[in-house]
Amino acid sequence: MIKVLGLDVSKASVSVCLLTEKPNLPRQFYYECQFYKFSANSAGIKKLLELNADIALMEPTGSNYSKLWGTHLARAGVEVRLVGHKELKNYRDSHLGLPDKDDDADSLALACYYFDYHDDKRRFVQIRDFTIVKIRELVLRLAHLNRVQSPIINRLRQDLSWQFPEVALVKSKRRLDGDDVPLLWGWLAEERKSTRYERLYQNTAGLGIDDKVRYHAGRLCNLQREEIAIEQELKELLADARFDPYREVFHSFGFGQRLMAVLISQIYPISGFLGEDGKPEVKIRQGRNSKKPTKRHLSLRRFQKALGVAPTLEASGDKRKTKVVGGSDLCRLSLWQWIFTRIEPKRSRLKNEIGKSLGEKLDAEKAAGRPVKLVRMKIAAIGCRLLFRELVKVLTVD
Repeated sequence: MIKVLGLDVSKASVSVCLLTEKPNLPRQFYYECQFYKFSANSAGIKKLLELNADIALMEPTGSNYSKLWGTHLARAGVEVRLVGHKELKNYRDSHLGLPDKDDDADSLALACYYFDYHDDKRRFVQIRDFTIVKIRELVLRLAHLNRVQSPIINRLRQDLSWQFPEVALVKSKRRLDGDDVPLLWGWLAEERKSTRYERLYQNTAGLGIDDKVRYHAGRLCNLQREEIAIEQELKELLADARFDPYREVFHSFGFGQRLMAVLISQIYPISGFLGEDGKPEVKIRQGRNSKKPTKRHLSLRRFQKALGVAPTLEASGDKRKTKVVGGSDLCRLSLWQWIFTRIEPKRSRLKNEIGKSLGEKLDAEKAAGRPVKLVRMKIAAIGCRLLFRELVKVLTVD
């Protein structure tokens, strides 16, 4: 008899449903089931492990909440599986017909989900190895540091506009291959020397730099040093020999280290998107409108969806529109920035067939008067199709 746990993880606790079989009437069982609630402390973890489960299912609620429970369960020999948020919502609402969303209903739905889909690996979020998990954690940390710095820089610029206006709009950045903090912020924090800024400050029209500006500049320098340390760790992780063919393809697309890390954390291994024969899965189905045999590139679709650039059709009556739903927001933003910096500007456009092809498509779309934001996302989607094909070409054997 197998014992399955459904865990709905909150900030400081977890709601648990223990099942040995799927109930015939889940909605009625919801009102009769004995649910458990454990706090995120040693006592709570001990009580959870005392349930002696074989399988545990939970949602991938970031690396901060589910990590604690998942790690302790895995160390105790419990198999941990992750269920996507969208998949669980659809299953709970339409398949089980459970009442309004709450922690207990989610834990029951997770436990039932195993009995219906335990043989279908695609129904579960792929469990990544330690290196991939670590890369993803560092990528998310870099994104957080970027968000934290923006309001500090904005505040500094506002203060400098009357204290030292000559440098208020200077875009001070550190060298990509350097380990020094940006010159302006380092000079303001009195951590770096600059003859240029000293000379400008001697003749400034401003009212003088106060301690608050120097303090906030010091905060920026500390955040930058943390970024430098993370980027160095990422560089070492990406040097893993398993990623060599991926990096080879990424270089041809002009991806920087951060974008490489974002993509690796989301798509490795590429075999997870392919069929059982190790090749892209393509099926012939009847077209919904044409009624003719139509190819469905299922592997490519899964790949695009994982990167957040797969359009979804919405139709109601005479209205038909497409929009991007699901996938990684961070990937979507990173790819948009890649288009904005390496494909759109002609002076920095990639000097190869990839850059030429995408650049010409982008120029034609803009010349046709289409909204530039939509054009960039369309080109990002085309770029992802090219990326998938290049990765398949390098990583699969005929």
